[in-house]
Amino acid sequence: MFLYLAIFFLMVAIYFSTYEKKAKDVRILVFCMAFFCIFVGFSDMLGGYDRYIYGELFDSVADRLVNKENVFQAEIFNLYKTEIGYDLYNVLIGLFTRNRYIFIFITTIIIYALLFISFKRYMENYPYAVLLFMGLWFFFTFTYLRQVMGVTIAWLSIQYIVDRKRWRFLGVLLIAMLFHNSAIVFAPLYFVPIKKFDKTRVLIVMIICLLLGLSNISGGLFETYGSIVGAEERAEGYAEDESGFRIAYLVEAIFFLGYILYNYHKIPQKPLNLVLLNMGLIFCAILLLFIKSENGGRLGWYYMIGIIATITYLATRAKKITYLGATMLFVSFLLYLRIVYSWGILISPYKTFFTNGIREGDYIEEKYEYDHNYDLDKFYK
Repeated sequence: MFLYLAIFFLMVAIYFSTYEKKAKDVRILVFCMAFFCIFVGFSDMLGGYDRYIYGELFDSVADRLVNKENVFQAEIFNLYKTEIGYDLYNVLIGLFTRNRYIFIFITTIIIYALLFISFKRYMENYPYAVLLFMGLWFFFTFTYLRQVMGVTIAWLSIQYIVDRKRWRFLGVLLIAMLFHNSAIVFAPLYFVPIKKFDKTRVLIVMIICLLLGLSNISGGLFETYGSIVGAEERAEGYAEDESGFRIAYLVEAIFFLGYILYNYHKIPQKPLNLVLLNMGLIFCAILLLFIKSENGGRLGWYYMIGIIATITYLATRAKKITYLGATMLFVSFLLYLRIVYSWGILISPYKTFFTNGIREGDYIEEKYEYDHNYDLDKFYK
């Protein structure tokens, strides 16, 4: 746990040391993204179950390539029938390596390269935005590799919304959907008017979303999503999620929405700022709409960059950090600390794949490890 706290406070130190003169120094952003990429990419199956299923599916593809078997009969093509982009991505990487750790590291490099592009385009203060990112999304890049790729690809289309280039937007969105079908939730953004909506109407919509969320409507929405993208079985599993009321969703929505609306008048009437603003509002709406679903919040990831960019803009406009700006960083730290504590053995103690063996007490490894040769030699392939 100490290591993760040290990383957060390292980023805090970078933020305060660069506040006035180097807020948009691209070298700072390169350092932060490269550091996260190495830290996440070198980790030894941290984050939970998902790395094991992605590793197993990749190994199956790579083994078929080496054995000159029909790669299109690999399980991944049956499991992700409508996400052929991710399937073919596995084949492409399998042409160069059979090792799951190299596969995960390459995937992590792509994810953080895409994050770098979006942060460079949309953030007014790189260190502050990075701190918000750490509280909101950093840990999910360890494990939800496929959906994170879908999200970071989808973010490349934001500029096409601003420029009203419909076909380019749809082209990028299609690529994102071919990695993870959930990217379809990003499609409506193109049709949201690029304007600042009345605050009263925004609050009314948020209240309606909360009431709908409390009414268990999320299950029906997942079923609709499954029928649209042809993933009925997976969506049914999401719909049956009964994790109960998600207090973290409510806290995030209240703090972020309150901060944005309090400073609503400070947001300029520029198309990019307005698109990012509306993305932030949609993010809050999704959290409230899926207030009783553990998986529903993941749909909000597609709009999360709007929250990060809008709050970063509002919090770093002044020459000195404001009380409210510092408060938002504290909220981000609490969200970060919550994951560190609640995920426990999933991420602590940290271990890289450069040392053999397994972490003591890692029940995920004990339950889902499919190839114990990796326990003895991480590079036996």
